[in-house]
Amino acid sequence: MRFSDVLLGLVPAILLSGREVMELIRVENLQKNYRIAKKQEGMIGSLKHLVFPVYEEKQAVKGISFSIQKGESVAFLGANGAGKSTTIKMLTGILQPSGGNINIMGKDPFADRMEYVADIGVVFGQKTQLWWDLPVIESFRLLKEIYAIPKERYQKNLDMFCEILGIRGFLNQPVRKLSLGQRVRADLAACLLHEPSLLFLDEPTIGLDVAVKQKIYAFLKNIHTEKKTTLLLTSHDLNDLETLCDRLMILERGKLLFDGRMEQIFERFEKGMTFEQIVIRLFEKA
Repeated sequence: MRFSDVLLGLVPAILLSGREVMELIRVENLQKNYRIAKKQEGMIGSLKHLVFPVYEEKQAVKGISFSIQKGESVAFLGANGAGKSTTIKMLTGILQPSGGNINIMGKDPFADRMEYVADIGVVFGQKTQLWWDLPVIESFRLLKEIYAIPKERYQKNLDMFCEILGIRGFLNQPVRKLSLGQRVRADLAACLLHEPSLLFLDEPTIGLDVAVKQKIYAFLKNIHTEKKTTLLLTSHDLNDLETLCDRLMILERGKLLFDGRMEQIFERFEKGMTFEQIVIRLFEKA
């Protein structure tokens, strides 16, 4: 039996032992293939490709399966090209899978995306959902109308986000004038105004200083605890994962290498090993 098979055997039904379990996400044999242009070098090669294009298939995600329960906070970890961001984009309905099935809250994210987006929040650390030239508050007001958020609920959530995230001081500034830290905090507020039950975070703290990261950690922990929001997070920062998540999935070359509870990871390795040392050991044994 392979080491990865042993690791995947940790997963399951025991994940939320002692708590009421409600399956929110089911993924079966998920696959994503890309066609990549295969060009020859030089001018002649480029001309040949224009007339007789040649492509090769790259399999970014290779038949992964898992389920996630309501209220979990799950981290996706992997090197660049491991398939974690591609997986998140399929789960959010941005990309259509090449094969397999995704069921989230009874919906297919890609086929039912017009209804599905009302139930989720998404933050991509390098991109914004806010209107670039508008003040932050105007973006919030537009989102209020798009999601048909009742006035009282909108104001209550806005006041809470202003207090916890410290965004009140730049609500009237255009998004293009915000620092990266300010913009990420505004994006977090924007994606949660309509109170989604599921939140996707793709590298949410990339490029941020320690002080801003701590504010975001505190905010996400509060949302997860108080509102029982389910969190799915990708990050290269192991502090993000260890601080915010109670379950870890490791992807390597498009395959699911590990899936288990955070405490299980520490139980399986020598006492005193840090989370970073354990993750390195997992990759070495893959």
